Amino acid sequence: MKSKTRGLDKEIVKGLVALHNKCKVEIFKSKLGNASGRQDGLLWYKDTGQHVNGEFSMAVVQANNLLEDQSQIESGCLSLQDSVGPYGTFIGIYDGHGGPETSRFINEHLFQNLKRFTSEHQSMSVEVIRKAFQATEEGFLSVVTKQWPTKPQIAAVGSCCLVGVICSGTLYIANLGDSRAVLGRLVKSTGEVLSIQLSAEHNVSIESVRQEMLSLHPDDSQIVVLKHNVWRVKGLIQISRSIGDVYLKKTEFNREPLYAKFRLREPFVKPILSSDPAISVHQLQPHDQFIIFASDGLWEHLSNQGAVDIVQNHPRNGIARRLVKTALQEAAKKREMRYSDLKKIDRGVRRHFHDDISVAVVFLDSNLVSRANSVKSPNISVQGGGISLPTKTTPT
Repeated sequence: MKSKTRGLDKEIVKGLVALHNKCKVEIFKSKLGNASGRQDGLLWYKDTGQHVNGEFSMAVVQANNLLEDQSQIESGCLSLQDSVGPYGTFIGIYDGHGGPETSRFINEHLFQNLKRFTSEHQSMSVEVIRKAFQATEEGFLSVVTKQWPTKPQIAAVGSCCLVGVICSGTLYIANLGDSRAVLGRLVKSTGEVLSIQLSAEHNVSIESVRQEMLSLHPDDSQIVVLKHNVWRVKGLIQISRSIGDVYLKKTEFNREPLYAKFRLREPFVKPILSSDPAISVHQLQPHDQFIIFASDGLWEHLSNQGAVDIVQNHPRNGIARRLVKTALQEAAKKREMRYSDLKKIDRGVRRHFHDDISVAVVFLDSNLVSRANSVKSPNISVQGGGISLPTKTTPT
């Protein structure tokens, strides 16, 4: 009898342990869901969250077979010394091309590099941000060098990189490529909220960017080529600055076994693309309401003022998702189809209708902005999701 009871006890204990573990898993899933957003088909979203300077909303929709966009919001301590600070908010939008490797690398390393240089300089500055970009570019070059013998196509993978840093009442915007940051500013006299573009774009469809390329490469009449009605650097790529794209920065990677379509006929002496970000500094004003950070997939379908109007005229909760949905509705309209039909199209094929789109809307509470640097706050980390991310880059 005793042994049977023991056996029964064991079964009960085993059952309780299993139930406990299951509960732990469910609780973990629940926490994870709350912390890092939700998935609805190809759409990932976090409708609302709190950062040091106010609230935020994020959304990502996937179009490519593998999600090439990455995004993150990091808030709290911006250096390695948690007790020292400075404190603030970091926003990153990374629009990859040729594959997801570069944007994922940036997502995992740029903010860490920024924290390292902030610690060294003991403050936030343009120099700190520039150094963080440079270290990230060098880090990815090391990856390409290591993988080149077995995976040469890694040399043709790159990413745009848009970063915002809010610290001590100052907003820093750093950009490579054609993602965009747009500020919504209240005009007190009229009650209107006007859009102000904060980032400079590096796309050779823009006349001034073509002129910049021609002045940097005076001996190369083919530095920018009109191909199928689209301006491209060397007939290959539309952006003039990026992280990665090593095949257009170091001539030793522009050769076999890289695919022939990426190989240039002539070796080049100096890098064709730049990894030096355009950085601007803005003192935030009490009438600055919010900033929209987004990859060009959004701006392809919405104007600056159109996006600002949507944010201003709708509830904050879920506003990034609303921007993405509006862009998709516009994409469907351009193809004379219904939005409901567009939603049924799977990733990969979906790329023929729109690009990956990443959006982060960061609201500015002027009371919090003015005192955020001196007030210690918990660290918050949210990374934009997608259905094809490996475990190490899924939101935590």
